[in-house]
Amino acid sequence: MSFNQLLIDQPDPQIAGSAVVIGDVHVGAGVILAQGLVVRAHGGAVSIGNHSAVLENGVVVGMPQHPVRVGQRTVFGHRATIIGATIGNLCEIGNGAILMPGSRLGNGCILGEGTLVPPDMVIPDDAVLVGRPPHVIRSATDADRERLAVLRQHQTNLTDHPGTLVRGPIQAGARMGTLYAYRDKIPTVGAGTLLFDSAEITGDVVIGADSLIGAGVKIIGDSHGPVRIGSRVQILENTVLHLLPDNELVIGDDVVIGPGAMIHGCHIGRGSVIEPAAIVCDWSDVGAESVVRAGACVKQRDRFPDRSVLDGFPATLVDTLTTPPPPPTWALAPDAVAGLHRVQR
Repeated sequence: MSFNQLLIDQPDPQIAGSAVVIGDVHVGAGVILAQGLVVRAHGGAVSIGNHSAVLENGVVVGMPQHPVRVGQRTVFGHRATIIGATIGNLCEIGNGAILMPGSRLGNGCILGEGTLVPPDMVIPDDAVLVGRPPHVIRSATDADRERLAVLRQHQTNLTDHPGTLVRGPIQAGARMGTLYAYRDKIPTVGAGTLLFDSAEITGDVVIGADSLIGAGVKIIGDSHGPVRIGSRVQILENTVLHLLPDNELVIGDDVVIGPGAMIHGCHIGRGSVIEPAAIVCDWSDVGAESVVRAGACVKQRDRFPDRSVLDGFPATLVDTLTTPPPPPTWALAPDAVAGLHRVQR
C-alpha cells in the first residue's frame, strides 16, 4: 500500500493495520477505515469523502460500471456491505446495512441496522428508512440531526481538502493466506487456487482447482464434518463459512459467493450465485444454478430445487430461472482471475 503526499493542512486518513485496500481508492482527509474492512476498487472506482468512516469488518466494492462514491462525514456501521452505491454527505448507515449496485442515497439519510437498499433504488435527502426492502418511515428531524452532530463532536461542516490516493495491488497468492491445522486435519487447496493474504482456512477443508478465496474470508472446518468446496469457485471478501458438529458443508463447482455472506453447514449446488451478505443456514440445500438474493436468509433444513431464486428473511422461492444465472458484476471477471494467476507465477 502506498500514499501520494498529503498536504500539510489536511488531516491524515486513519487506516487500520488489518484493513485491506485492493486497487486505487481515493480517501478524503480524516477518513477512517477500521479493522477488518476490505475495500476493492477496480479502475479507481471507490472514493470516500472527507471525515467519513467505514467501521469494522465492512466491505466496499466499486466497479467502473458501478462505482462507490461516498460523501463527507458519512459513517457506516460494523459489517456494512457497500457494492457500487452512491451515498451523500452526513449520512448515518446502521450496522449490517447492505447497499447494492446503482443505489443512491441523498444527503442526511439515516438507515436502520440491517437495512437493504436494492439495486438502482434512489433515496431522497433526509430520509429515515428501515427494512428489507427498505421503507421510508419519516424525514430526519432536528433531533436526529442534533444526535448525529453529537456523534461527530459537532463537526458537521464540509471541507475542501483534496484527499489522497491509496494504492493497493490487486493480487492474490503472494503469501497464499493462512492455513491452520485442527487436530489431525490440515486444509487442502487444489492446483491453481489462490488465496488473498488475509484469508484464513482451518481444519477439515478441501478446495478444488482454480478457485479464488477473497480477502478476509474465514473457512472453518473445526467440527465433526467436512467442508468441501469445488473448482472455479469464488468466495469473496469477509465471507465466513462454518458448520455445526456432525454436519457437512458442500459447495459445488462454479459457485460465486458474494462479500459479507454467512454460509453454515449447507449444500449449495453448482453454478449458483449467493449475493452479498446473504445467509445460508445449517442442513439447508440450495439447488444448482440458483440465486440467493442479497441479505436473504435460507433457514435451517429448507430445501430448494435447481434454478431457484430465493429472497426474503426467511427466504422463499420468488422465481424460477430458465437459464443459468449470469456472472454478477461484483465478482472478479475471468480475465481478472487470470491476471491474479499470472501474479502468482
